[in-house]
Amino acid sequence: MIIKSALFKGSFKTVEQCPTGKLPEYAFIGRSNVGKSSLINMLLNKKDLVKVSGRPGKTQSINHFLINDSFYFVDLPGYGFAAVSKKEKHTWKKMIADFLQKREQLLNTFILIDARHEPLKIDLDFINQFGEWQIPFSIVFTKADKVGKDVIANHKKMFEERLAESWENLPPIFISSANTQMGREDIFKYVTEMLNDNAKLQDAV
Repeated sequence: MIIKSALFKGSFKTVEQCPTGKLPEYAFIGRSNVGKSSLINMLLNKKDLVKVSGRPGKTQSINHFLINDSFYFVDLPGYGFAAVSKKEKHTWKKMIADFLQKREQLLNTFILIDARHEPLKIDLDFINQFGEWQIPFSIVFTKADKVGKDVIANHKKMFEERLAESWENLPPIFISSANTQMGREDIFKYVTEMLNDNAKLQDAV
């Protein structure tokens, strides 16, 4: 996919404030410091469209980016949360849950996992929540350039084995690196397929 335009459209604190209309959306979420901003910038070939911060928890709202005037990338706060108050954690958790469950335009959520780590309970719990909500999602392993191929393959296998304990069908899994652009083509192929399927569905309505 050729990215002709990528524009920041705004930050929103509730799902009700988000852009109106029927343009499809793809959300990105992961634990704090998983490399979410870097991944989105890499996908869009924009160095600093999404602000990258060394401070976990920098994203505190629902951020919309309009791509090619035809769909949105949505940057969501991390579900691991940073060192913030219980009140703020509750606010973020509700904001994320409301968006994921209520947003009709949302076609898919990319759940980001740090490729350097073995499966963590917080990631598995969050992924399993999508099964309860019955929301489509896929998994993106980030920072793949930081470890060897054998480590990535082992961690991916471990994840698949843990997910197979709860899931009959496993979600698509992508391996990515913001530094090398690994995974960009595969992710956009997946995005394009969903856009085409959604367009056919809309035409049939």
